[in-house]
Amino acid sequence: MASTAQGRALAALYRVAQADWPDRLKLRKVFERLLYSGARAGFGLAARRGRKATRQAAADDLFDLSLSDEQRMLVEMLESFALDTLRPAAREADARGVLPAVLLNQVHELGLAHYGVGESLGGLAGERTIVTNALMAEAMAKGDLGLAAALLVPLSAANCIRRWASPEQQVAWLPAFVAAQPAPRMAIAVNEPALLFDPHRLATRARRRGGHYVLSGEKCLVLDGLDASRLIVAAETGRGPALFMVEAGSKGLERRHEPAMGLKACGTARVRLKGVKVPLGNRLAAADFDYQAFLDLSHLAWCALALGTAQAALDYVIDYCNQRTAFGEPISHRQGVAFLVADMAIELDAMRLMVWRASARADRGEAFRREAYLARLFCAEKAMKIGTDAVQLLGGHGFTQEHPAERWYRDLRAVALMSGGLQL
Repeated sequence: MASTAQGRALAALYRVAQADWPDRLKLRKVFERLLYSGARAGFGLAARRGRKATRQAAADDLFDLSLSDEQRMLVEMLESFALDTLRPAAREADARGVLPAVLLNQVHELGLAHYGVGESLGGLAGERTIVTNALMAEAMAKGDLGLAAALLVPLSAANCIRRWASPEQQVAWLPAFVAAQPAPRMAIAVNEPALLFDPHRLATRARRRGGHYVLSGEKCLVLDGLDASRLIVAAETGRGPALFMVEAGSKGLERRHEPAMGLKACGTARVRLKGVKVPLGNRLAAADFDYQAFLDLSHLAWCALALGTAQAALDYVIDYCNQRTAFGEPISHRQGVAFLVADMAIELDAMRLMVWRASARADRGEAFRREAYLARLFCAEKAMKIGTDAVQLLGGHGFTQEHPAERWYRDLRAVALMSGGLQL
């Protein structure tokens, strides 16, 4: 089993369970349940594998909503981490506009970046990882969308390299994500400061000059852009958009903090490139590079974060409305409140189905552009409505920072605006 991805995952869980930090984060019981479930799942895997092979062809044609044992274990662990660690830290991180370093170290210990590195290079990413990555993003966003987005940047960078870099580039760049030290800080820069920005019409240009490219342009709202040691920059080459690995210390590259309405914990940055020289070998050179798929997987990542935050908002207002009394009874007994909460739940389930369906099609190698577009369109509208309704249901409390609804409202606005930054 140690030679399989599942075996390595269980081995990693055993190492984590033997450490002392799960006790500090109150995750000890969660890991014990994971180890028990994982062991049982491992013994059952061999028995199921033979039956699964005969059914695989038929199953691939179906949209299966059931999660594997490994996915359920991962979601359970990340939900506990999100609720017990991220949510208590979210308010201060939002106020300071800084991602706490301790959270980066904890996420490294959880090994999330391993899911962006292929098995041949020591990671846990198999052929079908997009649904799993969507589940991870959703689970973490239940704690806080801004913190979850920032903490998922290393995994997103690894996914981007694994999917869109050449085999030689993967060997050079990916092992650092599974090393003992924390994963390298990389940022993905696509958005530009333009009205009605269209990621298909990039103003950032990359011109080939001898043995290098020269990049010029400006990027905005770059997640973790100030602290990243490298940036994956989308630029127009004249023959279509391409991705370039740019060293943050390159001559001509300038960065500054760019405060925004939401995503404050992400440390969003404005990046200006003035004739930055990039070696030819730093252009991500996968033979089957698909810029549209790159964008679609980014949009699905933001949709998955919206799912987690919308679910957190729904859970929060249900508890609040059941406890808040007016005229001698909980306000949830009022039809105007109950119907609004019901609509939130219906819209959330519809969002989840659309995101999971698009992710499942992408995992199977099927065309998913239409599904990803519809998922983003729907999530951008309904997530914002859920955030608005959460503030409304809390009344005056929804406007204050005493409750997290106002922060969720601000962060959910980003779903309709962001292109790039993350990658499932």
